[in-house]
Order: sequence, then C-alpha cells, then structure tokens
Amino acid sequence: MKITPKKRQQAETLYLVLTALFITSLVTSNLIFQKFFHWNPLGLFNFELSVGIIAYPVTFLITDIISEVYGQKRANKVVIAGVFASAFALLIVIVSSIAPATSWSPLSDAEFSKAFSFTYIAVAASLAAYLFAQFLDVQVFHFWKRVTKGKHLWIRNNLSTFTSQFFDTLTVLTLLCSFGVIEWDLFPKLLGNGFLFKVIFALFDTPFVYAGVYGLRHFFQLKGHGTELQLDEE
Repeated sequence: MKITPKKRQQAETLYLVLTALFITSLVTSNLIFQKFFHWNPLGLFNFELSVGIIAYPVTFLITDIISEVYGQKRANKVVIAGVFASAFALLIVIVSSIAPATSWSPLSDAEFSKAFSFTYIAVAASLAAYLFAQFLDVQVFHFWKRVTKGKHLWIRNNLSTFTSQFFDTLTVLTLLCSFGVIEWDLFPKLLGNGFLFKVIFALFDTPFVYAGVYGLRHFFQLKGHGTELQLDEE
C-alpha cells in the first residue's frame, strides 16, 4: 500500500529502529554466549541455557513484525545486515585480542582471551545457523501468510519461529560440539532445553507481535489482511 511522503519517512525511521534492535540482539547474543545459567520456572523444569539465548529469540520477533508490515524483501535486508554486523563485531574482537594489555589494565591478555576465546567459533557457528534459520523463518512466515490469505497471524508467527528455531539450535550446537567448545554429552540436553525455551518464548511473544503489527498497521492505515507497505516502489 502506497503512503504519503510524511508517513513514508516515519515508516523508514521505524524500520531503522527495528533493524537496530535486531542487530543489537544478534551481536550481543554472540558475545555473551559463554556464560550458562539455571532457570527453573515454578519448579516445573530445570533449564540449563546460555545467556545468549535471552537476546537471540528477539531477532525472530522483529523479523516477523517486519515481514508482516514491510514485506519479505525488507525482512531479508535486515537478515543480511545482521550478517555484516556480526562479521564486523568478530573483526573488532580479533583486533582487540591481538592488542597487548598494559600492566595496569583491569583485564589482562589472559583474562580477555578467556572471556572471548571461543567467540570466533561461536560467531562462525552462529552465522551459519543464523543465515539458515532467519531466511527459513522469513520463507515459512510468508508461506503460511499465503496459505492463510493474510489471516491468523498467530499461526505463521509461531510455526515459522518453531521451525527456524529448531534448526538454528540444532545447527549451532552441532558446530560448537564439533569444534570442541561444548562436550557431545551435553548435546541432547542443550538441544532440548534450547528448543523448549525458544518455543515458550515464541508463545510468550505472540501478543507482542500482534501489538506491534496491529499498532503499525493502524498507524499507517493498512487495510485488508496481508496488506504491506510499499516503500521500495515509486
């Protein structure tokens, strides 16, 4: 749907904000992944998870909102931007690791190396899983959007996220175990814990996806199921 120049500018600004949140969540999750924590909600199940998983699912929430309002092309652009951001973050970590620490540095070379020793492998594994999972998420989202003719947002939001998150978790854990970052004995537990957490998060974030999508659709006066902004068309 075509919009006025003023609304177009506002739409571009919001797109930029969503992209910034997406990239921040992605890069942060790769940098902090080496810390693992316990979480036992209501005493029902004891999760053992990387803290990186706290930020990472947010990326799928954002791509679903962008896919619904801005369209598949714009969602794919955000995914590609995330690749370059992650690669640049990795370059910064490499240069920082090479730079020698001063005698009075709060973190010594050894301590810095310990904190970021597996960042290279993690980012490489994450990028491989991320590319596959994010593009899969966008593709599955739009597949179900066509099937449901733009109706039932909760179906495509959850099914796309469930599918992409499973393959994302499977891919990244396989690579991390293959390179010795994590022991293979932990693979089944971390796969089950990671996927279950992401499923719970996907169900939890559904109201936020609805709020974001319907808020933007109302603001930009998008009428009809499946109507998208046409910002790239003259």
